[in-house]
Amino acid sequence: MKNIVLIGMMGAGKSTVGQLLAGRLKKTLVDTDKLIEAREGLTVEEIFATQGEDYFRSLEVGVAQGLSLRSGLIIACGGGLPLRETAMAPLKESGTVFWLNRDAGEIYDHVSMEGRPLARGGREAFLAKAARREETYRRWADVTVTDFTSPISTAARVLEGLE
Repeated sequence: MKNIVLIGMMGAGKSTVGQLLAGRLKKTLVDTDKLIEAREGLTVEEIFATQGEDYFRSLEVGVAQGLSLRSGLIIACGGGLPLRETAMAPLKESGTVFWLNRDAGEIYDHVSMEGRPLARGGREAFLAKAARREETYRRWADVTVTDFTSPISTAARVLEGLE
């Protein structure tokens, strides 16, 4: 089985939907941010604070390239991972990319932004960042998911997109 690759803004539900899919399909979920945290022994926020964003993005590239060599995974990508072609291109080749296209205002208003370095600038900055990333997400997506009535319904849309 090819990989299922989930992209979208931080807080769009990639990890939650990924867990549901992994349980349903009996596949392993890999969250790129959690994998980086485990390898580095630091949170994403701590990596940003001590090493900077460029260092973190280089870690994402390495993780993405490694995961692309495996199959049958559910991969929940960090929100900024698709911004680097060297990270995203191998993942796209390894599977089907699903963009969880949840409204950025809804994310900001309903998801905790604590510990999310790129959400520090406030609501307007978050919305602007989402707008700048939209074309990149669209470019990589094989399937765009817009149903966020519940995590179960979002996961169901992903499963439909596999068919």
